[in-house]
Amino acid sequence: MGLLCSIAFHEAGHFFWARRFGMRVPQFMVGFGPTLWSRRRGETEYGLKAVPLGGYIRIVGMIPPAEEGESKRATRMRSFIAEVRGQALNDVLPSDAGRVFYAKPWWQRVIVMFAGPFHNLVLAVVFFTVLLMGFGILTPTTTVSELPACVLPSSAQTLDREDACEIPIVQSGAAAGTVCELGTAGCALPPSTPAAAAGFRPGDTIVAIGGERLPTDPGDGWTAVQEVIRGSAGTPVDVTVERNGRELGLTVTPIENLVRTSVDAEAPTAVGYIGVAPAQIYERQPIGAVPAYIGDVFVRSVDRLLEIPERIPALFRAAFLGEERDPEGPIGVVGVSRLSGEVFAYAGLETTEKVAFFFSLLAGVNLVLFLFNLLPIYPLDGGHIAGALYEKARATVARLLGRPDPGPFDIARLMPVAYAVAGLFIGLSLLLLVADIVNPITIAQ
Repeated sequence: MGLLCSIAFHEAGHFFWARRFGMRVPQFMVGFGPTLWSRRRGETEYGLKAVPLGGYIRIVGMIPPAEEGESKRATRMRSFIAEVRGQALNDVLPSDAGRVFYAKPWWQRVIVMFAGPFHNLVLAVVFFTVLLMGFGILTPTTTVSELPACVLPSSAQTLDREDACEIPIVQSGAAAGTVCELGTAGCALPPSTPAAAAGFRPGDTIVAIGGERLPTDPGDGWTAVQEVIRGSAGTPVDVTVERNGRELGLTVTPIENLVRTSVDAEAPTAVGYIGVAPAQIYERQPIGAVPAYIGDVFVRSVDRLLEIPERIPALFRAAFLGEERDPEGPIGVVGVSRLSGEVFAYAGLETTEKVAFFFSLLAGVNLVLFLFNLLPIYPLDGGHIAGALYEKARATVARLLGRPDPGPFDIARLMPVAYAVAGLFIGLSLLLLVADIVNPITIAQ
């Protein structure tokens, strides 16, 4: 329902400005395929279709008549373009003089096509604002939530077992992590984590580290803890914790661990590790924090869109060859709906956390819709915008050279590209549909 409302609001942006500039809009539809419901008001038919994967408004005259002097030589491509042009011009009535899309000034066409994605951006900003100020974002605290009893290598055969710390494994070499019998060479019980060995307990709150009191802000406090621990591999660190209302001094020696310190890191970095996980709380943010947060999500969303082509092979293998699904990879409408259902059915989350997830999901979807639709590829909104801007640039050059205005840009020539792009999108949608059904991303990932 949230996705359908987002689609409808997107189309409403196109519709409002098209009507505002006097264009005739005979259809406003949410979805594709067979019509489930429709009603005509004035000159526009409003309706809901069976496949909720998008929507459209039909503006009369999206494709202009053929340019004067256009070659009449019959080719398969020209015949195809002429057929598409004819179908579009059949909608134009004698009473539509001046109301067709192609006859409007270039800047009006840009506004009409930009308004749809802009509405998605507005929704994204609203939802992110509600999320940050009304619910907050998950912030790590200095309170210890989980405390693994032992250190297990990533290759350990016992990683998923609850009694993994009681099962001996090979400690090093090519066979590291395999189950073995005590007494054989290189075989031992997994060592305790530094935190467990130092006496940390779940519920402890770290109040000072390395002789320095921590900031009172939960996020800043945990960041300070991370910085000291990561920079102290092999060096004892004095830590003060609060336990049952009393402060207690502990000494822990971090061990070396390889981690990726950032998303863009090309290789893991050796840092200190003690084996504690922080408790997290929802911390409401001030209005001033919203722009920076949205900017960060914006950059990451652009990166994800640019990564889609290189992630398709892995998606194909996950859908048809049974490989593990990448939780950071692309996900379709079915996957989003399924994931949302799992979150709302999960008993381990409170109602406020589920509602916060809903707003976060809708905000992210609308931001992606904004970015995706502005790609300068026909038939996306960005393709129409690029065509109008090209037309303006072409007219400006002609005027400077003393030549007549070449007139509207003939977007019909891009129809073969549009069909190719549509084919790619349909193929990707089907691939996502299969992957979301046979190998879905779940909250367990």
